Amino acid sequence: MSTIYDKINTLAEQYKDYTAENLSKLVKIKSLSLQEWDVQNELKRQMEEAGFDEVRIDKLGNVIGRIGAGKKVLAIDAHMDTVDFGQISNWDFDPLSGEIKDGYVHGRGSVDQKGGAAAFVTAGKILKDLSFDKDLTIYFVGSVIEEDCDGLCWKYLIEEEKLNPDIAISTEPTNLGIYRGQRGRMEMKVHFYGVSSHGSAPERGKNAIYMASRFALEVEKLNERLKYDEFLGKGTITISEFVSGSPSLCAVADYAGLHLDRRLTWGETKETAIAEIEELIKNDNAKVEMLHYEETSCTGLKYGMEKYYPTWKIDENHPSISTGVDAFEKLFGKTPRIDKWTFSTNGVTINGIYGIPVIGFGPGNEVLAHAPNEKVPVSDLVAASAFYAAYAYELANQK
Repeated sequence: MSTIYDKINTLAEQYKDYTAENLSKLVKIKSLSLQEWDVQNELKRQMEEAGFDEVRIDKLGNVIGRIGAGKKVLAIDAHMDTVDFGQISNWDFDPLSGEIKDGYVHGRGSVDQKGGAAAFVTAGKILKDLSFDKDLTIYFVGSVIEEDCDGLCWKYLIEEEKLNPDIAISTEPTNLGIYRGQRGRMEMKVHFYGVSSHGSAPERGKNAIYMASRFALEVEKLNERLKYDEFLGKGTITISEFVSGSPSLCAVADYAGLHLDRRLTWGETKETAIAEIEELIKNDNAKVEMLHYEETSCTGLKYGMEKYYPTWKIDENHPSISTGVDAFEKLFGKTPRIDKWTFSTNGVTINGIYGIPVIGFGPGNEVLAHAPNEKVPVSDLVAASAFYAAYAYELANQK
C-alpha cells in the first residue's frame, strides 16, 4: 500500500518537465532588484495555473499564493530578484537562455533563487492533486528586493500584510540539505574630518586620509580577534570602500570615509559591533554611521529599513528542524545533512528580528549563487518540490 510520501514522490517525478519548464520561463525574464514586475506576473500566472486557492501581488510587489485555510500557518519563501550577469565573457551560455539541457536548467537565477519558486509551484500543484485538506494554511511567497536588502520584503509582509507564519521555509540553495542558520551582517560608514591646508604646507592641516588609513590598519587587526561560534563560524569585518575629499588636489584632504562590511556571528549584535568601531576612533574627529536602505519598489512604493541583518540560528532539536528531518527521511529513505548558509537570506528578518522559526531547503549549490554559468539540476527541483509538499503534510499531522 503506497503512503502519502510515495504519492508525493511519484507526482514530483511526473511533473519533472513541468517544473523545469516553469523555471526556464522565470529565468528568461531579467529581474534585478526593483525591476521584478514582469517575473512576478509570470510567477502569479504559474500559481494560478497550478490551481492555488488564492494568488495576489501586494503593494511592495511580493507574490503571495495560498493553499488551505487552517489555523496553523506555514510560509515558503523564494526571492525573485537576481544580481546582474557580471562579465558576459565569463559565461559559456546566455545568462537568460533558460536552456534545459543535460539534466540542468541554465541561467541567472536558476540557483539563486528562482529554482525554489518553480519547485514550490509544483509542490502546490501536488497538494491540490492530493486534495490537501489538513488544518494548515500554506503561503507561497515570491519576494522582492532581497539582493539589495535581504529581509526588507519580509519586514513588509509581517508589518504591513500581517503575515505571521508559525514556521517558514527559505528555498535558498542548500544542495538539498536542511539549513538552520547563518551569520548576520550590517553596513556602517565611518567619517573622518580633518583640516585642509595648502599642499605645499601640509603641517598646517590635519589629513583625514592619514586618520582613516591608521584606522584601516586597526580594522585589519580587529578582524583577527572577533568572536567565533562553533556552528556559524567567525565574525568578520572588512573595508569595502575608501573615499576622500579636499578643496583641491593641491590641498590636504579634509574628509575621508570608509564603508565597512561586518559579518556577525552568534553573540555579536549591532550594538557590540558599533562599540568596537567607536573604540578605534575615540581619539579622532570621526563618527560612525549606521546605513539605511530606502528605495522605490517595482510597484512604485517607497519602503526601507536599517541595514542591520541579525544573526540567527535554530536549535538542531527544534520542531521545525525535526519536522524537516522526518519529511526528508520518509521521502528519500536517508538522513539529511544539517548545515548553514555562508551568505545572508531573508531569515535575518523572519527569525533574526521577528523570532519566527525558519529552516532552509532549496535546490542547487550555493557556490553558483552570483557566479557565471549558474545552473540547477532538474533532479534537485524534483526533490525540492516533493519536500515542500511532504513538509506541509508532516507539519499538519503534528499535534
